[in-house]
Amino acid sequence: MYYDLSGLWQADIGDGRTYPMQLPGTLDENRIGHKDLGQNQWHPDAALGNAEEGFDEGAPIATRFTRKYTFEGEARLTRRLSFVPEEGKRIFLEAERARCLKLLVDGREVKPFLEGSLSTPYVFEVTGLLTGDNEITLLSDNSYPGLPRDAIVYSSAATDETQTNWNGVLGYLRLRVEEPVFLSALRIYPDREGDSLSVQAEISSDRFWNGILQLESGALKGGKEKNECGGEEETDCLNRDGYRKKISVQPGLTRLVLEKLPLAEDVRRWDEEEGNLYELTASLICTGETQGEDEAGAGETDTDETGTDKTGTDEAGMKDVSDAVKAGQERVLASRTEAFGVRTFGDNGQGRLALNGRVIFLRSEANCCEFPETGHPPMTVEEWTDVLERYRSYGINCMRFHSHCPPEAAFTAADRMGMLMQPELSHWDPVHAFEAPESFAYYMTELKQVILTLANHPSFVMLTFGNELAAGPVGHCRMDSMLKLARSLDPTRLYANASNAHYGDAGVDPESDFYASQRCFSWDLRGTHAGGGREGALQGYINNHYPDAAQNYDASMEQIRRFYKKPVFTFEVGQFEVLPDFHELDSFHGISDPANLRLVQDRVKEAGITPEEWEKQVEATGEISRLAYREEIEAVLRTEGLSGISLLGLQDFPGQGTALVGMLNSHLEPKPYPFAEPARFQAFFRDQLPLALLPRYTWENTEEMTVPVKIANYGKTTLSGRVCCTLKTQDGMILAQALTEEESFPAGALTEAGSVQLSLKAVEKAARLTLEVSVDGAVNRYPVWVYPPAAQEALVCPENVYETQRFDEKAKSVLASGGCVYLTPPSTKEALPNSIRAQFTTDFWSVGTFAQQAGGMGQLIDSSHPLFADFPTESHTDWQWWPMASRRAVILPERISAIITEMDSYAYLRPMAQLFECRCGGGRLLFSSLGLQELQQYPEARALLASIYRYLGSAEFAPAQELAVEMIASLVAE
Repeated sequence: MYYDLSGLWQADIGDGRTYPMQLPGTLDENRIGHKDLGQNQWHPDAALGNAEEGFDEGAPIATRFTRKYTFEGEARLTRRLSFVPEEGKRIFLEAERARCLKLLVDGREVKPFLEGSLSTPYVFEVTGLLTGDNEITLLSDNSYPGLPRDAIVYSSAATDETQTNWNGVLGYLRLRVEEPVFLSALRIYPDREGDSLSVQAEISSDRFWNGILQLESGALKGGKEKNECGGEEETDCLNRDGYRKKISVQPGLTRLVLEKLPLAEDVRRWDEEEGNLYELTASLICTGETQGEDEAGAGETDTDETGTDKTGTDEAGMKDVSDAVKAGQERVLASRTEAFGVRTFGDNGQGRLALNGRVIFLRSEANCCEFPETGHPPMTVEEWTDVLERYRSYGINCMRFHSHCPPEAAFTAADRMGMLMQPELSHWDPVHAFEAPESFAYYMTELKQVILTLANHPSFVMLTFGNELAAGPVGHCRMDSMLKLARSLDPTRLYANASNAHYGDAGVDPESDFYASQRCFSWDLRGTHAGGGREGALQGYINNHYPDAAQNYDASMEQIRRFYKKPVFTFEVGQFEVLPDFHELDSFHGISDPANLRLVQDRVKEAGITPEEWEKQVEATGEISRLAYREEIEAVLRTEGLSGISLLGLQDFPGQGTALVGMLNSHLEPKPYPFAEPARFQAFFRDQLPLALLPRYTWENTEEMTVPVKIANYGKTTLSGRVCCTLKTQDGMILAQALTEEESFPAGALTEAGSVQLSLKAVEKAARLTLEVSVDGAVNRYPVWVYPPAAQEALVCPENVYETQRFDEKAKSVLASGGCVYLTPPSTKEALPNSIRAQFTTDFWSVGTFAQQAGGMGQLIDSSHPLFADFPTESHTDWQWWPMASRRAVILPERISAIITEMDSYAYLRPMAQLFECRCGGGRLLFSSLGLQELQQYPEARALLASIYRYLGSAEFAPAQELAVEMIASLVAE
């Protein structure tokens, strides 16, 4: 029975006032606290101890959302309680989620019955303390005295960058009434073979007690009638009432372990998208033989490091006792029912993750606890079902919770949906994890409580001890002991010492069950990352290797497999920034003030960018981001040995300099643009996907396209048949088609399907086409571009146009006489001194975090411009633009109308371009920083140059805007 304690409390934060406060809730939600100051902003080097500069205290917070109210310290939360307990009952106060929490009853501190943590409930026994009129005080402290404060507030569990370091109580806040002897916990574990259960029953007693423990579940194998059970000698007897065991408990806590309980043959397995759940009820039954004694001096049962009763774990004592108890003498003293799922999860012995024996592929997303309306995670199953369904609509089958563990409601929702979950401890320490005694002590507690609290959730499959942890020998020794503890508590999950430990620089941890990282030593496991490039260039193959659809990480995995044979998957892949969508400003009604977004909005206005132009840029950056995410995903799918990919991320991250990397905004709403439609993302992020290993995306129509095909099948069924490769126009007309030989493609494998050849002769003019690859209902589609070979004369500038690499006197003279100039300097820093090195993708994460980046966000293209009549393009860059997009962009003295605009990070918003036209000095000028003459080995560059020359020689070359000669001269070296 429960007694609800929610409602009006009084809050004292030490400022001389008392505030009314609704619990459950936070100080933020109750409008209690101080101003969120500018000096509280995150600094990219803060965790490393080398932040040289702070922030102006009075300035608006530009790097994250601003809390309308903030407070760090102890809050005293008080109320009067008129609860009269029933005689002989035990009473517990439970708070589902809090920070550091203490309980006082009439000023007297109460020792915790169950030690709580940031991730698990606090439970206090108040038996004998409640008289019917009491003062209840909760001391809630989010300054974490005696705990590793810095590692906690840097984590997603308490950082103001996302969740906020809230103070208060969330979820249930209640009294629980129990019998003197009751089941304090019930944990159900399927064994590694998946054909039996192990059950842990924890019994809390204030006396000696003898009786029967009975287990009942529809998942268990049916057994004998009662009168068929033998006497005391027959063990493990099953009857229609379930499993029964005579037990004796002492005062304190007794943990009984009942092993090898056979499952029914037709039991349904919990699986991806199959939330098959069962219930198990444990009952304590009083019999005619039951004795209850209150004996002074009785202590707690002796326990081992896992808390298991050393004397009471007698699996051989599982007996039917029905014949020993006369009818009518049995009474159920207490019972407990828990839902659970039957599944196996782990390493298949060949370094691959397997669920129910089937190799799976993780399609994971990092959730950093961004809930800007409340500043804390949802606490109900219904809310979490909505959250997880939004992620699943994009193809996600696994949620990684970045340096935090969500409430149990999240796991209940995931259980019902068939979603995999990977929580982490509330820990982010990239220097000396676990080395301080208070750090090791706290995280040992949190680890134990998370594993025990979530034991019955089949969705809980993996756990790491935090994000990007690094440590010396002492810390790593303690990590090993934590791994040992975790496995002893629950061997049905997998554990690792960290996600992306040491940023991959130290390689794998041999003791961990899996390795999730961005690289291993120098062997990359993702296609893009910031740092180390010349002029701030991004690293990784996507921006530095001519594009194809054949890249993979086989070489990296070959090196890793030399010394690590366990599952490996990639970490925080993506992080492609999208320009801010200001429509989201209308969604803020809660505790967060999006001052950082408004600052960007003001900056955009000051930069002279119209709302219509800005929305085009948002859409273009979103499209570039989406296609880069696709390449990252398919590269992992093309890799034989990888067990999956973990993205960062589908949802915008509102802090760390404002890292808006998502298809979804911070409110988990799809952005109102076509690029963010869930179906478009899920088209390449799914369990069964044909893969065309294209050697390149651009072709000439005199070539034959060779298409090697592999089938990534991580679904539950075999795919069979002939793979069909079809080349189609944009309106669906088939230009070429070919089929492979008949083949079967088993589940849990990447299988070669052979190659096909497609003739391109039917393509008469430059076109963007679609290559469709399909087998047995699984479909994938790729863009390809086909051009007729450019004739030699088409690659020569028209005679009436002066082509020059320098803005020399002749160019000025030609313009003065009303002529035409094509100004195309080499795409170098020397020739274009006021320029940046552009890149194909958008920025990585944010320039607020990785300030060494050049800032370019890709190109916005005037796709309807007549210059592109022979070069099909959309308004954003796609793979056919890669050679040109990676060239330089000039920084203009003022914003102009450009044919190709280089979009800039919101941090700079510099007017930049790669191609523009104007009237100048009495004539007409076309300016290009693309350096096309240096790219003539690429068919797409030849096609674009031919299209430019055709345009320059036509009457369509009639620019409207007028630019000064001096402005043009300032763009190029003399």
